[in-house]
Amino acid sequence: MPDLLLELRSEEIPARMQRRAAEDLKKLVTDALVARGFLYEGARAFSTPRRLALHIAGLPARGEAVREERRGPRVGAPEAAVQGFLKGAGLTSLDQATTVTDPKKGEFYLAVIERPGRETLDVLAELLPEIVKSFPWPKSMRWGAASAEPGSLRWVRPLQSIVATFGPETETPEVVPVSVAGIAAGTVTYGHRFLAPEAIEVRRFDDYIQALERAKVILDADRRKDVILHDARDLAFARGLDLVEDEGLLEEVSGLVEWPVVLMGSFDASFLDIPAEAIRATIRANQKCFVLRKGGSEDLAPAFILVSNLVATDGGQAITAGNERVVRARLSDAKFFWETDKATRLEDRLPKLDAIVFHEKLGTQGERIARIAALAKDLAPLVGADPALAERAARLAKADLVTEMVGEFPELQGLMGRKYAALQGEHDSVCAAIEEHYKPLGPSDRVPTDPVSIAVALADKLDTLAGFWAIDEKPTGSKDPFALRRAALGVIRLILDRGLRLRLLEQVGAADRGLAGRAGADARDLLGFLADRLKVYLRDQGARHDLIDAVFALPGQDDLLMVVRRVEALGQFLDTEDGKNLLAGYKRAANILRIEEKKDGRAYDSAPDAALAAAGEPAERALAEALAKARETASASIAREDFAGAMQALSTLRAPVDAFFQDVTVNAPDPKLRENRLALLNALRAATREVAEFAKIEG
Repeated sequence: MPDLLLELRSEEIPARMQRRAAEDLKKLVTDALVARGFLYEGARAFSTPRRLALHIAGLPARGEAVREERRGPRVGAPEAAVQGFLKGAGLTSLDQATTVTDPKKGEFYLAVIERPGRETLDVLAELLPEIVKSFPWPKSMRWGAASAEPGSLRWVRPLQSIVATFGPETETPEVVPVSVAGIAAGTVTYGHRFLAPEAIEVRRFDDYIQALERAKVILDADRRKDVILHDARDLAFARGLDLVEDEGLLEEVSGLVEWPVVLMGSFDASFLDIPAEAIRATIRANQKCFVLRKGGSEDLAPAFILVSNLVATDGGQAITAGNERVVRARLSDAKFFWETDKATRLEDRLPKLDAIVFHEKLGTQGERIARIAALAKDLAPLVGADPALAERAARLAKADLVTEMVGEFPELQGLMGRKYAALQGEHDSVCAAIEEHYKPLGPSDRVPTDPVSIAVALADKLDTLAGFWAIDEKPTGSKDPFALRRAALGVIRLILDRGLRLRLLEQVGAADRGLAGRAGADARDLLGFLADRLKVYLRDQGARHDLIDAVFALPGQDDLLMVVRRVEALGQFLDTEDGKNLLAGYKRAANILRIEEKKDGRAYDSAPDAALAAAGEPAERALAEALAKARETASASIAREDFAGAMQALSTLRAPVDAFFQDVTVNAPDPKLRENRLALLNALRAATREVAEFAKIEG
């Protein structure tokens, strides 16, 4: 079957956009084809710094004819309905429709729409220009004289040529008749800008990928990554060094070169006095180079790996020397920052934070630090930390934001603060907290273990949440400019991973009190937000969201650790036959109560009469006795935080509930008996509420 080859060649595409753009191209084209009834066998997209390419295998040469019956309105329907039917079916009058009789619904109009199969080449010529013109680049530009015209083509960088061919492997493929902004599709492309600048004639994908390889272009980004990684490892090993691998940098560098050539540079060993993280940040950010370690050691070596896009005649000596000059200059700057920062104590930097606005409605960074320090001190006893150390750590935690090093490399915030704190003799826990109070930054990030770090991290995140809730700057939809979802997840992970017992309503209240003079946060609304994030977090780990809802529906559930333990016990209980049957019995009881309470206009929430139940049916008496015992046992178990014990107590209700519904008529003729039996069902509902709101449970 025929294949499609499409290449969109332009000036250099930013590395961060390439992979997503390739996937967007594949999705846009394949979705458009499938929507038109053209199925295919497989599709792959590729990207290099100067091109997006797409190969779709196994497309039919022609689409199948389509016959569709479209039912219209009844005969005699309003004119507007008739006209809508005609327009949707592509008819000009009712003469082109038929009339069909339905025994139940009477006569109605029917349109039979027949569409002949279209040539795939024509369909591609129709859809490809629109995809190119509306391509979803994060940022795009116009260029040349045409840019002054309204509606001119926007592309990430000036588009230079289009290759679009379609045909079977055994024949010469045809050029898809596509033209965009005056650029007509053809069979000519170009390889490496410097190593093979001549034009290349290509016809089909196999020819294309081989021709590019000969012209010093590796089309597959993953293969370029593999070449860079293995060559870098081999070069480092040959010098007795180890590569410090960096997936993010590897992805970026593979998008900067079409023909990767790995080289090694060096720098003066005196620069190793700078913290390793600063050296790595300097070399990574400024030169997109990898750092190296001494073989078998964690210590950095005075060398780095660079990736060139050229095969130089001198073996890369000039390229390496140029990179070494820039690295030397950048490291000289870093060394100056390091030496300058060390001369000033962290607490002496705090006044500068009073002049930096955190948020116009929440005050300065200095005011925020004061709030975090007070909250960390209050939290410290609850997490096993020394209050004085927690307060000290919180006061110094943001001081490195105004250092020279963090000003140049913001990604080093916290880490540099820890190093400066250690140099000035701060307690180890204070040093650790300065770095770790930002953690965890995501679902896979490490959670701090030092109690002082935990206290400061919780204080930082709770202040952020309470503050933005107080000024009504909550996340909406996909927008979360202040990373409040991440802060909430951080609170959840700190509590659960470290097994902390915290009453969140109290802690939010404490954070709220620090916002003196500002509108207070709605603590329960914020707790609801944390509950929603907890649902997402637990659902990712296999927990059921309805069970979380069932537990949170009970009053006073702001101890997340206990919520999770109760959810776990509830889930285990409902996985048993006793649990499933009791849930079914509960729902039956709840439905009966709902119907009868609505009919009677009253609630049956008084305690059942034990004597009346004892005089009734045996199953009625047995349920009354079982309910009294189970509720007492479950309540005592909950008080001991023995949730498994509470579930076990509820499990004893299964048999008497089953027997009650089998042997007892709830709506008895005797009003007193009926009322007491409805009260029994309400007692069942109340007993289950000892552990969860069963009405929230699905199933």
